[in-house]
Amino acid sequence: MTTSRTAAKAARPAFVCDACGHQPPKWLGRCPECGEWGSVIESTVTGPLGAGRVVSSRMPAEPARPIATISAAPAKAVPTNVSELDRVLGGGLVPGAVVLLAGEPGVGKSTLLLDVAQQWAAGSGTPSLVVSGEESVSQVRLRAERLGALHDKLYLASESDLGAVLGHLDAVKPGLLVLDSVQTISAPGTEGVPGGVTQVRAVTAALVGVAKERGIATVLVGHVTKDGQVAGPRVLEHLVDVVLHFEGDKHSSLRLVRGVKNRYGAADEVGCFEMHEGGIASLPDPSGLFLTRYQEPVPGTCVTVAMEGRRALVTEVQALIGAEVQGSPRRTVSGLDSARLAMVLAVLERRTKQLKLYNREVFAATVGGIRLTEPSADLAMALAVASGGLDLAMAPHLVAIGEVGLTGEIRRVGAVGRRLAEAARLGFREALVPPGCAPEGAPPKGMRVTEVTDLRSALQTAARASAEHGNR
Repeated sequence: MTTSRTAAKAARPAFVCDACGHQPPKWLGRCPECGEWGSVIESTVTGPLGAGRVVSSRMPAEPARPIATISAAPAKAVPTNVSELDRVLGGGLVPGAVVLLAGEPGVGKSTLLLDVAQQWAAGSGTPSLVVSGEESVSQVRLRAERLGALHDKLYLASESDLGAVLGHLDAVKPGLLVLDSVQTISAPGTEGVPGGVTQVRAVTAALVGVAKERGIATVLVGHVTKDGQVAGPRVLEHLVDVVLHFEGDKHSSLRLVRGVKNRYGAADEVGCFEMHEGGIASLPDPSGLFLTRYQEPVPGTCVTVAMEGRRALVTEVQALIGAEVQGSPRRTVSGLDSARLAMVLAVLERRTKQLKLYNREVFAATVGGIRLTEPSADLAMALAVASGGLDLAMAPHLVAIGEVGLTGEIRRVGAVGRRLAEAARLGFREALVPPGCAPEGAPPKGMRVTEVTDLRSALQTAARASAEHGNR
């Protein structure tokens, strides 16, 4: 009797979600945590339930030392020679650091990292190793030949077993490891399928330990879910040192690497890249991608300055006001927040008394594939809609920065000085900003900065600037 009870306590059935790691008390068809269907699987938990175990102390491998006596030289970043990636990483890859790069299929993750591996092999003096669990070495070689990423110190391997990956590390002794992708690697002796919570956690923990022990800069490619989140357990993002999101629209050549977590630098940096037939290239000055050059001013456009991380990007917002329709008119956006557009339309119609938009279709978009989500684009969105609705072209040298409130007031936003400096560099001479946001000293050279308190005064100032431009 005692033996059977002990065996029942030692091995009891348990259930875990293979998508998020949630452990429900019984099997369910749908995970109550993440909502995935068919993801709850049965596992085995050994050991007494809730029993605390006493862990005896042992001598540490290395004694604790005063922090002032520890050298920071081993944590110095090594540049990858891919300027925009180095910008996001904070100077380069730190030996022993583990980076997780996640993005949608086809966005260009493998292309970017193959270029990084080639640059590392050519400039660091140590080999780089690319391990692909999704492609054969011949397929990777074809891409490398197209990109011009061939080097004697760049090694390729196609593996899906963690033991084999560690064997390649012993043989090559690389300074950089690129694993594409972590969801395709399986750890022997660990239950679950490759890509599941248990397997991903075991593979990542093993690679993090090896990277720290041997000082290997490691980049793990990660998959994303339908809503854009990193696939696998949330602990994956806690285990690694840096988390990067690779974003881009398949209909646009623009690609953004956005820092989400960075233990070695700023976590809000953004790197810009351009995809082309020859591969991917850094864009140190991408503002020109988001503007349209017109021979004559066109109604329905306005320029703003968005902040992507610490980078100011001059961006054009376009709006088209359709004909009157019966019923519910369409509100279509591309690159903008549809909820903020709906709010701006309501404020325009209520507070200005000049536009009737309730029965007219409205289409709004950005230029160049960039997505604007920050509230500072509200004023430019409102001016673009008003320009299209009133058939009044904005002055081509005007930029508008500010958040629009429900009462029509213009609210303050951050980094106005940096935004104005970027706009002045590109030749803009007039700027509308919220109250209290004008530069304390002299404005940027050649630029006139006007503070506008509400949407009505902003429209009046923009109309006056347009008239002044037409009289020249």
